[in-house]
Amino acid sequence: MNPLLKNIAGLALLNLCISLAHADPYAGGDARIGKQMVEKSCISCHASSFGGNGSAIYMREDRLVKTSKGLIAQIRNCNTNLGLKWFEDEEMHVASYLNQNYYKFDK
Repeated sequence: MNPLLKNIAGLALLNLCISLAHADPYAGGDARIGKQMVEKSCISCHASSFGGNGSAIYMREDRLVKTSKGLIAQIRNCNTNLGLKWFEDEEMHVASYLNQNYYKFDK
């Protein structure tokens, strides 16, 4: 194989690996759908507890969610405790929205 082509192929493979390592941990989620779900089911409770539009719950220093797995666990906790009856794909939509707008977890 031509050394130049070999180097290009190696760089392309490295680029792919880097992209996958920093992929959205909720890649199956649709943030647009998640935003609608949060607005419908979450904001009123968060606003009553934290004031304003409720987003302070995501940005406070002592927040409970510190990892991508922790975000899913918290969403599932709210889903169960509030009887929202969301399916797993719906939880991923909410996680994707919250991650894109507040948490910024990359894995």
